[in-house]
Amino acid sequence: MSDTTKIELLAPAGDLEKLKIAVLYGADAVYIGGEAYGLRAKAKNFDLDKMKEGIEFAHERGAKVYVTANIFAHNNDFEGMAEYFKEIEKIGADGLIISDLGVFAVAKEAVPNMEIHVSTQANNTNYKSASMWYKLGAKRVVVARELSIEEIADVRKNIPHNMDIEAFVHGAMCISYSGRCLLSNYLSGRDANKGACSHPCRWKYHLVEETRPGEYMPVVENERGTYIYNSKDLCMITHIPDLVKAGIMSFKIEGRMKTPFYVGTVVKTYREAINDYLKDPKLYESKLDYYFEEVSKASHRDFTTAFYYGKPDGEQQVYTNNTYIRDYDFIGMVEDDYDEETGCAIVMQRNKFVVGEEIEVLPAVGQAWKMTVEKMWNEDGASIESAPHPQQILKVKFPKAVKKYDMLRKLVK
Repeated sequence: MSDTTKIELLAPAGDLEKLKIAVLYGADAVYIGGEAYGLRAKAKNFDLDKMKEGIEFAHERGAKVYVTANIFAHNNDFEGMAEYFKEIEKIGADGLIISDLGVFAVAKEAVPNMEIHVSTQANNTNYKSASMWYKLGAKRVVVARELSIEEIADVRKNIPHNMDIEAFVHGAMCISYSGRCLLSNYLSGRDANKGACSHPCRWKYHLVEETRPGEYMPVVENERGTYIYNSKDLCMITHIPDLVKAGIMSFKIEGRMKTPFYVGTVVKTYREAINDYLKDPKLYESKLDYYFEEVSKASHRDFTTAFYYGKPDGEQQVYTNNTYIRDYDFIGMVEDDYDEETGCAIVMQRNKFVVGEEIEVLPAVGQAWKMTVEKMWNEDGASIESAPHPQQILKVKFPKAVKKYDMLRKLVK
């Protein structure tokens, strides 16, 4: 892309609700999975009707929708694939994300005018392969997560100027080479390269010596064992200038399996950081601590810059546990706009909160703000002190206006 001031913020959308949150909270584009051919089979994903609704919602707000078809196909996967791509094109999808050369060939024949992005699964580690994909008709290459800033910059210099580079900037890392993992297939019979990964890289492992069956020895000197494959999460929000200078056009956030709260929190913060940087690099530099604190409010593992600044050492792994850091609870989402007369709005509860607690409102636009819960009522209109039931519908008193899809969070004490 010749206009280097245009940075696309690309967000994950595992279902229709997350798509709407991503778009409203600042994403320029979202990537979604259909009911086939994607690598997140356990996500709720989109049937064609929901996909159409999501695409219309995004387009009405100036955002794009890319559909994943990034499995490594076996022979029987091609049945019905061409027809599926034609349906996706008909309902207005902006592009396909593909990793397999055979799937690419089907797409080029079935939907020749549709934009194709080459997935990180294709192990795009050099400018020669990127240029070859371009000659075949790809518009964009998603670089492998094993590349450094310098390597990406070198790719940018050596590919056609109108070919885009997309790169992951935030989210979970895979222990295998750009996600092409056989551990899941071997240990649990679930094919990671066809969307059914059982995530064995997050399991706890011990060492068993051949002549001492049943004696489980930790791989490191820790009585609890070790999670030897458990990577920290990627976070590049404090390094946006380097990403821009390297020529990355699309900043991709990982997380189609994550919650709406995660999507909204991370997308909103990256949107603000990108906008601040493009407006005034000094403004961006002055707010680095704030950006980092905000993305940290979504559940995460410890953060790392992964391969961007050189080959990772042992510090990029979490050996002691496979749990998330969660300093804030997602406690509710506004379901309907604020009623000026009553000063109330309808909220769907996501985690318990009570009258008298201090909470934060995270709006799609504008700064988060704090309030104390003064009054709330259940669906029957009865005043209640506590909201303990999942997805409980509540009427909550707010000190100022809120909007549909604003999210509520509270500090975990």
